Amino acid sequence: MSGLQSVSELEVDSSIKMQAKDLSVRYGVNEAVAHVTLTVPTHGVLALIGPSGCGKSTFLRALNRMNDMVDGARTTGSVALDGQNIYDPEVDPVLVRRQVGMVFQKSNPFPKSIFENVAFGLRIAGLSDRHRLAASVERALRQAALWEEVKDRLEESGLSLSGGQQQRLCIARALAVEPDVLLMDEPASALDPIATAKIEDLVSELRTELTIVIVTHNMQQAARVSQRTAFFYMGRLVEVGDTSTIFTRPQEQETEDYITGRFG
Repeated sequence: MSGLQSVSELEVDSSIKMQAKDLSVRYGVNEAVAHVTLTVPTHGVLALIGPSGCGKSTFLRALNRMNDMVDGARTTGSVALDGQNIYDPEVDPVLVRRQVGMVFQKSNPFPKSIFENVAFGLRIAGLSDRHRLAASVERALRQAALWEEVKDRLEESGLSLSGGQQQRLCIARALAVEPDVLLMDEPASALDPIATAKIEDLVSELRTELTIVIVTHNMQQAARVSQRTAFFYMGRLVEVGDTSTIFTRPQEQETEDYITGRFG
């Protein structure tokens, strides 16, 4: 793993990209995530499902230390990225967020040009050469399946794009700095069916290049895009397994009750 000091290669399982161990997150006295141990496989899609307020988005944000920026939030346990605990005191959280990118529920393009939206993280990282910037922006926009739609509009405002295009622009912005992992918090919940299908297709394509963890309320979406699914309830990880097994032969009654619509 570039940037963060890694443990001996002999101790790292290359099939595991991230691993949370006994991870808990508290907001003041409220425990939002309780003692979760969960493995994120390399080059795959892990879906997190569960009712509102069950802790899945808080857990997602713990995977790149976004909760550090919330007043009163306290995280215990560990999260390993390529074998290195991202919560070690010497680890720079800014570097963590560069390697573990995030796309939010609501698209949030900057009031800048399409080009500058994608180039933003690269400029922050110190890249100023115009030719290298242009090549990286084009690569990221192609990865986000947006290049053909905007290649002649790069100087237009990112805010001029449609909702679905704005979300793919935000994905391109995250991809531009070449993260190892992409976290997606309900990235299609505010989009129409056509735009949602494009995001789902994009997720399926990107998993060959990087590791993805996606929070979704849409169980059909989880079934379509993920290989593994984790069910959260009241801050606990109830069950995790192959997506097909979770949806057809869950081991826990709570999982079955949620999937069949008895609650949630």
